[in-house]
Formats: sequence, C-alpha cells, structure tokens
Amino acid sequence: MTLTIIGPEAEAELDWLALTEALAAGHALPRAEVADTLLRRGADSLLTRSAWIDGMGIAVKAAAVFPGNGAAGLPAIGGAVNLLSGRDGRLEALVDFALVTKWKTAGDSLLAARRLARPDARRILIVGAGAVARSMAEAYAAAFPGARLHVWARNPDAARAYAEATGATPEPDLQAAVRRAEIIATTTMATEPVIRGAWLSPGTHLDLIGAYRPDMREADSDCFRRARVFVDARATTLHHIGELMAPLAERAITEADVIADFYDLPSGRFARSTADEITLCKNGGGAHLDLMTARYILGAAGA
Repeated sequence: MTLTIIGPEAEAELDWLALTEALAAGHALPRAEVADTLLRRGADSLLTRSAWIDGMGIAVKAAAVFPGNGAAGLPAIGGAVNLLSGRDGRLEALVDFALVTKWKTAGDSLLAARRLARPDARRILIVGAGAVARSMAEAYAAAFPGARLHVWARNPDAARAYAEATGATPEPDLQAAVRRAEIIATTTMATEPVIRGAWLSPGTHLDLIGAYRPDMREADSDCFRRARVFVDARATTLHHIGELMAPLAERAITEADVIADFYDLPSGRFARSTADEITLCKNGGGAHLDLMTARYILGAAGA
C-alpha cells in the first residue's frame, strides 16, 4: 500500500456539494466509535481525536497547540489526520490538519442547511468575520448561488474586511439583520448569547457553529423554544456544549425536543417540514466527521 500525503494544494479538487453527499453517505454506515485525548505541558497541548467506522476505516486527528508560536511568526496549531485501513490497520494517508478542519466544519453546517433551510432562501447572514465565517461564504455560495451574503461582527473593521473579501454587505444593526435573514450562521467565540429568539422570523434556519465548550453559547434559550431543534451528533453536543446544556438545564427544552441528528438522515427525520417553521442546528463536530471528510478529500485528490 502506498502512503499518500495530501496538503493544502488539494483544495482545488474539492467540491462543497460533493462533500455534503459524502457526509450523508457516511452516516448511513454503522455508527462510529469515537474517543478524544488531551495532553498538556503548561500553555501547550496535544489533542487527538479518533474515530473508527466499519466500512470506512480509522482516523486519528492530532493537533499540537502552541499559543506562543505567534511571537516567532509560526502557526499556533500544527497537525495531520492519519487515515488507516479498517481491514488491516495500515496507514493509507496523511491529510493536512487545517484542510480537513476547514472543510469538515463548513461542510457539517452546509449539510444541515441543505436539509433544513428553505431552498428559496436568498438572504444569508454571517455573524462573525473570522476564518470559519469565510469558509461559510464559500460553502453557502455552492448550495444557494442566488443568495445575497450579509455580515455582522462586533468589530466593524473586521466586518468591512470580510465584506471586501467576500462581497458581503456589512450590517450595522444585528437585531435588524437577524429579522431579515433567511439563513443565519454564527461563527463567534461568544460565551453569552448574541442571537435572541425573539428576533427570528418564520421560515428562518439558524446554523450555530462557534460554541464548542460548556461555557460557550451563541443563541439564547428562546431560540430553542421557538425552533425545531437538530444537532449534527447528539453525542458531541447535548452534554458537552453550553449551547445545548444551558437550555436543557433551564428546561427550555428536553432531550426529546432534539428531533434528529445526522444518523437520522437515512430515515428522513432530519428535514424541514413546513415553509414557516424556524429550524436550528448545532454543529458540534466530532472525529467521525473528520474521518468522513478526510476520506472524501483522499478520494477527490486521487481522482
């Protein structure tokens, strides 16, 4: 078996819609077994996320996080995704960490939007103006080519820079922008809600991406009360991220109110049911999504 090494140059071969189909197909396979480890040396850390899916193989995603690297002009995060054969355990490929992370994160939310947003949505609001926000501009353009992109960020200069890079329209008033939007993606590092449920209009789809720790959330509990709630994976969201932990603790929703995750795609439960309902999906990620994304990248780069 030849070892394949895939770097950022493979991005030219990738397609957002094809990735979402690959993610959906991956969730028709047996449920993934996943595990994480975290090692620390002072401010530095090593995170590994592993997944094993029968019929797809094994992935170990390793990330070395060295916050002080910026002072030396070096990236703060380095790593790779190791793809191994599920038949004999041999190493098949090493895939660039940043490439997998970018496409996994945006592809996750794009898959949700393709199932939950109204197909005729024409006004998309991005909340935040960082790297994930830029990825979402690319991803949404593939699935909603006629839509207009709008952006709001706490830092107006960041919003203007994002607008210049993507063609988005900067929005000075978040509440007004939310009320007009048909798709909203939150890509912030907020620990307190920035989106209020009272602002959401009928028919809106809300993609929650930024929060990943128990102390983080981007949407208040009213968002969950008003919406039909979905997650990418129950195992990585319900009891791990403040976005779900808070409304569950406040009894704004119960676990039974989470209608479906991606493993319900084959049954058809992960879907919008009416044009006027508000839908909400929390992107929690997980090593199984890294495995599915890395497998897609390996196939696309090989083709």
